[in-house]
Parts: sequence; C-alpha cells; structure tokens
Amino acid sequence: MKKKTVILLVVLAVAGGIVLAWWQHREQNNATHQLKLYGNIDIREVDLAINASERIAKVLFWEGDKVEQGQLMAELELERFQAEVERLKGDVAAQQALVQKLQNGSRPQEIRQARDLLDEAKAQEIIAWLTYKRLKKLLPRKLVSKEEVDNAKATAEAATARRKAAEETLSLAIEGPRQEDISAAKARLIALRAQLALAEHDLEDARLYAPANGIIRDRILEPGDMATPQRPIYTLALTDPMWARVYVSEPDLGKIRPGMGAVITTDSFPGKHYRGWVGYISPTAEFTPKTVQTEELRTHLVYQVRVYACNPQGELRLGMPVTTVIPLGSDMKVEPLPCRGNQEAASDREQ
Repeated sequence: MKKKTVILLVVLAVAGGIVLAWWQHREQNNATHQLKLYGNIDIREVDLAINASERIAKVLFWEGDKVEQGQLMAELELERFQAEVERLKGDVAAQQALVQKLQNGSRPQEIRQARDLLDEAKAQEIIAWLTYKRLKKLLPRKLVSKEEVDNAKATAEAATARRKAAEETLSLAIEGPRQEDISAAKARLIALRAQLALAEHDLEDARLYAPANGIIRDRILEPGDMATPQRPIYTLALTDPMWARVYVSEPDLGKIRPGMGAVITTDSFPGKHYRGWVGYISPTAEFTPKTVQTEELRTHLVYQVRVYACNPQGELRLGMPVTTVIPLGSDMKVEPLPCRGNQEAASDREQ
C-alpha cells in the first residue's frame, strides 16, 4: 500500500513538473510574441468661445450632450450685428449707383441744357456790349453820365464772364466725369464692400458652431452672461480620435513601430476587446536621463506611446485605465480598421 502511494506521489510530482514547465514555456513564448502596456484613455479637449463681445441669447446644450460638427451650440443677441449689416448694405448700394452714374457720363438732356444756357449767355453778352457802346457815344455830348457808362461796361464784362463759364460747363458736360473721380468712387465702393463683408463675418461669429464631433464636458456661461473671445462658453471633449496613452520601457522601444495593430481591454468591460493601432511613439524619454548612464539606469527610461482605439459604442471614457496588448512579429499585417479615425491613423503611419 505504501509503495503504491509513493509511486502515485512520484507520478503526480512528475506531471506537475511537466505542467509547470509547459506553463512557463508558454508564458515565455507569449512574452516574446506580444507586448503588454498599461495606461489611460486620453482625448483632446477644446474651450469654445464666441469671437464677439455681446450678451448671450441662447445656450443650447448641457453637460453630457453629444454634438456633431457644424451644429449650432450658442448664439448672442444679434440686433446690433444685423443693424450694422443693413446699414452697410445701404452704403454699398448708394456708392454702386454713384459709380454707375459717373461711368455713364452726362445725359443728352444735360448737354442740351448746357448748350441752351450758353446761347442765352451769348445773347446777353451781345446786348450788354451794344448797350455799353451806345452809352459811350453819348458821353461826349453829355447825354449820359460817366457813372452810367461805367455801369454798362461792367455789365458787359460780367456777361462775357458768364458766357465763358457757360462754355466751360458745356465742355464738362460733353467730356463727362474725370477719370480720377471714377477711380475714387470705385475705391470707395471696394472699401464699403470690405466693411460689409467684415460686418457679415461678425454676424456669423455671433453664433457658435461645433468644430468637431464631441461631448459637452462643461457648460460655463448661461443666457444673459456677457460673452467675450476670452470667456469660453463650453468645454468640448473630442471623441474622435480617441487613444490610450501608454508607456513602453527603453528595452522594448525597438519592438514597436507606428501602424502596428493592438488590442485594448478595460476593467469596466471584462472580456471585451477594442481594436486599435499604434499611432505615435514619443521621440524623447519621459524623464531627463543622467549625463552618465549605466545599462541598469537605461532600462528605467520610458517613452509615451499613443494607441488609437475604436470606440463605436462610446464605452471608453477619458481617464479610464486600460491594458494594451501589441502583437509582435515581422510577419504581422495590419488590416483596415472598421472605425472612425482611419485617416488620422494613415497620417501617423506616413510619419
């Protein structure tokens, strides 16, 4: 009986040794074919402010709400901006009409009117000079006074001046506006159009739109608050792309490269795997190394790695601890990832 017990114990010990050796061999084999890294989920955050100074009229979202790119998020009181746009539209229309008028030149009626005035001035000039000559002949016979002759001469000279002025008026009417006046009017029109475009841009800036898909993390201002470009209204957490910020030790740094596939797991959803890919490897260590390093100290250096993650159900959240496993091997091929953010991944691979 004792002999059988001893044999059984020996057999169990041998079997246990074989199992232990197999397990150790498997662990060593796995360790050489995959790299396990630890870190947290990370995303970008944006402070959203309106590029204008006015009282807030609408704030449309609350903390936790999802927004899509281009969606209206907040709006200022628009009366002042709209009034400025309308005023400048009127100025532009008036200046446009002035430019058109100058380019068209004088109308035929204006030219005929100038000719008629010139004819009238010529007739008055002839009469004035005839009157002066008659009175001048009567002066030696003392039939008129010297004062009357002088007045007649002055009237004749004034008539001549009016005739010359009428001739210049007709000449200007025929030639039309000066080219310099047309150029100045056109320049003024360009300036007014620029002011109108700026006013329309200010009106558009009085509304806040989502720059990208994301989740509202903080709602900072409320309707009635005074908004300025320096005061954010929201803090927006960008959900695409999302990545795991993990760290790799210096000896393992040469085992990974951008574009390698990865699997991400969390404690919140045991047994669930999220597909990912290595998108960024820091070119510098996290801690400043000493000037003189031993081999032992060099192994303590770590480098940040960004592993982009597929998160279609929105289960990965900012700060969540994760475990990332990167399969190693030169024959590994990265398949296209069926999730958003592939463009960023492709960009990172090119880098």
